Amino acid sequence: MFVDICQEDTPMTRDEVRAAARRVTRWHDRFAPLFGRKEAQEHSRVYVKGLMSDQPRKSVEPIALQFARGAGGTAATQNEVVALQSFLSESPWEMTAVFAEIQTVFAEELMPTSEQWHLGAVGVIDESGFVKAGTESVGVDRQWCGRLGKTANCQVGVFLTGVTPGGTALLDAQLFLTAEWAADRARRKKTRVPKDVKFQTKPQIAAELIRRALANGKVRFDWITADELYGSSGEFLDALEEMHLRYVVEVKKNTVVWTVDPATLPGAYPGPKRRRKIGSYKYKEVQSVEEVAASLPAEAWHPLLLREGAKGPLVHEFAAVRVWAMRHYQPGPPIWLLLRRSTAKTDLKYYVSNASADTLWQHMALAGAARWRVEECLEDGKMHLGMADYEARSWSSWHHHMSLVALAHLYVTLTKRDVKHDVPELTLDMALRVLRSTFARPTLSEDEAMDIIDYHIERNRVAHDSHRKSWLAKHKQLARKLLL
Repeated sequence: MFVDICQEDTPMTRDEVRAAARRVTRWHDRFAPLFGRKEAQEHSRVYVKGLMSDQPRKSVEPIALQFARGAGGTAATQNEVVALQSFLSESPWEMTAVFAEIQTVFAEELMPTSEQWHLGAVGVIDESGFVKAGTESVGVDRQWCGRLGKTANCQVGVFLTGVTPGGTALLDAQLFLTAEWAADRARRKKTRVPKDVKFQTKPQIAAELIRRALANGKVRFDWITADELYGSSGEFLDALEEMHLRYVVEVKKNTVVWTVDPATLPGAYPGPKRRRKIGSYKYKEVQSVEEVAASLPAEAWHPLLLREGAKGPLVHEFAAVRVWAMRHYQPGPPIWLLLRRSTAKTDLKYYVSNASADTLWQHMALAGAARWRVEECLEDGKMHLGMADYEARSWSSWHHHMSLVALAHLYVTLTKRDVKHDVPELTLDMALRVLRSTFARPTLSEDEAMDIIDYHIERNRVAHDSHRKSWLAKHKQLARKLLL
């Protein structure tokens, strides 16, 4: 049976938690020089502290008023608000340098834990939408917003995230501009979009984020995974293969593949004029992945425990078939078609992977399942770290904000990592309670923070045990098969 991480249930002391929380100051000392002058370094501390605070809205004004100080340590005024706003929108520090250092810390602190995991480090590409009421902010347009599941007036960012057993880190990000927006000179000038930023599709942006990370020379990826928007892009898959990266990516159900080696079939390499014939299934050996899945016998499917969720074991069934890709209307390389469905035999998902023929299907399944960690990461960023609370209208301010959110998330992840050995149930929200208790103007004492954490851990444990008991009772045969 494949599992995520072995965890021990060892009691921790309050001193250990306090020590972990106080490491944040030392971590920020490492990043501070990237922001330039002393004043900008202090602004970065104020902003990151504000992102980790318990304020209901984490935009510049409330952050400055709570955490900034005027001359002589006096309470913050409008001057401090304006200065913090300028730090976010006009200060010359580079977000690429911040992300590069985050990648270095990820490589030093979190990648070594990959040795505990047969998957290594997984790079996950995902996008996130940020709903906006107005039209003045950079990149705002009527476009698909995944969070709402519909078209809305929003900004959309493409994110590269690193996943290891030790934790998840946001490694890079870039705002997506629609073709119409990218071509609008007036709006580009007003929001200070750099001249070298041209229209790129989301898969093109994703490939560039990965190239930048590899060029920095700190992070390595054992797997890349992404949803069907990226898996359906032949250009994106070509780029991953050119970078010699192994991937498992979701594809649409109408994606076609060859079920036999096309090299053995006469006329299987048509020119442009014969594309329509292949698309209309002139060859019986060309099938949609949905058709391939429907043709599989019952014994081709195998259950796999992906993780212990809050509501008990999360188990899905998988099937893996060796096929050949159809890419750019031409026969492509041999690949794996990985199929996933719920134990109720619903919610069928389709993935392709360029992993070698001897790769275990369980490894591909777990690599693809790493996406849930990133969905959780982005949701945590919006719920707890102010990722969507910005009031940034320019190109630089959006990217500055996202790099600072990534920095705040890294600090919380490292704190969570430091105490998770002693408290396996520690969540990001609980780790934040510890950090908030050490702020200069705490809303909780350290003891009060620990008492609340103890309460939530016990409440979550009781809920989990109840859900697990119900799941095991409902799936007795499957539980015996998985030795649960």
